[in-house]
Amino acid sequence: MRSSRALSSIGPVHPGEHLAEFLDELEITQYRLAKDISVHPRRINQIVKGERAITADTALRLARYFGTSPEFWMNLQDHYDIDKARAALGGRLESEVKPHVA
Repeated sequence: MRSSRALSSIGPVHPGEHLAEFLDELEITQYRLAKDISVHPRRINQIVKGERAITADTALRLARYFGTSPEFWMNLQDHYDIDKARAALGGRLESEVKPHVA
């Protein structure tokens, strides 16, 4: 797992990059994947290009197809979303949100 320092230098990695790696390693085209998991090819293309998030529906389909868990795909998406939000907030989080003291 990358450190937060590594994230700041290269930015968050969209889950589509991981999906593209799976496809490359297994020599599967985006079109073949889309047909095999019964989704429109555009959905896969948009995910691979980082233009679309992985939904629970897509995570379930990818998990069944690749023999992974749906949580694997959802965690990739969640980590990406959190990293993007952290980068967008920058230092404002510490100044705008004061921790609750019991």
